[in-house]
Amino acid sequence: MEVRFVSPGGVELCDPVELPALLAREDGLVWVDIATWDEATEQTLSALFAFHPLALRDCAIRNRVPKVHRYGDHIFLVLHAPEPGAGGHVHYVELDQFIGDRYLVTVHGPLNPAVDPAAAMTEVNTVLGRLASGKLKPNKAFELSHALVGAIAARLRGYAAELTADVWSLEQRVTGDHMGDPEQFLDEMFRARHGLLTVSTMSSLSREVYGRMVTIEAFGPGNGQFLLQDAVDQFQHLTVMAESQKAYLQGTIEFYQARTNTKMTVAAERLAVIAAVTLPITALSSVLGMNLIVNEDTHWLLLALTLAVMIAMSTTLLVWAKRKGWF
Repeated sequence: MEVRFVSPGGVELCDPVELPALLAREDGLVWVDIATWDEATEQTLSALFAFHPLALRDCAIRNRVPKVHRYGDHIFLVLHAPEPGAGGHVHYVELDQFIGDRYLVTVHGPLNPAVDPAAAMTEVNTVLGRLASGKLKPNKAFELSHALVGAIAARLRGYAAELTADVWSLEQRVTGDHMGDPEQFLDEMFRARHGLLTVSTMSSLSREVYGRMVTIEAFGPGNGQFLLQDAVDQFQHLTVMAESQKAYLQGTIEFYQARTNTKMTVAAERLAVIAAVTLPITALSSVLGMNLIVNEDTHWLLLALTLAVMIAMSTTLLVWAKRKGWF
């Protein structure tokens, strides 16, 4: 647990035992950041902040979808950020927030063991950097929370930009006919589409959560409502961008499939022509072949006549197939 006091004078890292005294001060904000959840943390938050047991339970488990709950003197919020994993998997990095009037408690949800713990601190470190540089000077806890939300949106935007670069590369390879191994190429395309789908899902769900907060005026009128609407707008734009890139990639996939299907159709037509040409010859030779060619009694005249008939049949079939446009 890291306790910070944010005031016009800067950010001060404090001892957790100072929390009661810090919460009583009115010249700044208290920011409690919890990287790992345990029973001692739960007891501390329950005793000092009187958070609802269900909200504390949500901090201890992984939440599959974002959510918001309004309590008497604070808001409980759950959001997710993306973290690319192995094999095209995208991890959901959870950040829970208790947003009071003059305090913010952030809890980093349980992580998949495959995720680097540093990935969960991306947004916190971004906001700490802004506080240290003086670019961010929050007067209310919801302003500090909005800065974290902006960092989550930036993370989504950055991941979408990486996926867009992959989409462009895939499109260039399709139009340039430089796909390489077809199985590997299809795998790359569907991994990129899955990533864009993840960004779209996270953004749209977060937009709905903040839309609900706008409806209930979670932070009151004025600046609080403005920041909530700004968050809704950011997530809406991210959703549209991810969906647009996904649609563009889907067009690339369809172009690739159309080209592949065309090649297969042409190959099938050519095989059909070969079959049409060789089938009568095969049938004729199977009936007459063993009767015409015998070790000591070959019927040369009949053999020549049969071969001439075979050639005539093949030529006729080839001319007919050509006129039909089969090749």
